[in-house]
Amino acid sequence: MKLYHVSEEPNITIFHPRLPTRNDLDQSIGLVWTINEQCLPNFLTPRDCPRVTYHASRQTSQDDIDHFFSSSARHCVAIEHNWFELMVRTELYLYEFDPQDFYLQDEVAGFYVSEKTQKPISVTKINHIFNELFIRGVEVRILDDLWQLADGVQNSTLNWSLCRMRNAKPRK
Repeated sequence: MKLYHVSEEPNITIFHPRLPTRNDLDQSIGLVWTINEQCLPNFLTPRDCPRVTYHASRQTSQDDIDHFFSSSARHCVAIEHNWFELMVRTELYLYEFDPQDFYLQDEVAGFYVSEKTQKPISVTKINHIFNELFIRGVEVRILDDLWQLADGVQNSTLNWSLCRMRNAKPRK
């Protein structure tokens, strides 16, 4: 299993546990967060980019596959039009970790966490985010409005994630 952290910062040499801000987690235990390879495409965007991401699982119905995918891809990242240029200009750094000290925090989201300080075992620069998504077989959608898609995937059999939606255009 490969675990990653995606950042716009190029020179992180050590990751210290941070207290979570999510109310559903113990806010007294610091964590180093990583993402598994399957869910990595959900984070191949600029950090504050609002996005709707989803992928098919064994439990996904054929109707949902037919409705939510327009290609043979089974993973999708959707962003708003106004984030396109920033996606083109942004460079990302993919930090890989030894999975030994990490444990599963959220299976659908692909989150693994460690309570120990971590050093990455490698770092890879991503110069072209769209190319990286395409290499990984991800369908990319560029939409005027994310909210209809967000509502749809939440009521589907897909595994989904809504990220940074506070930065999305307001609902119409």
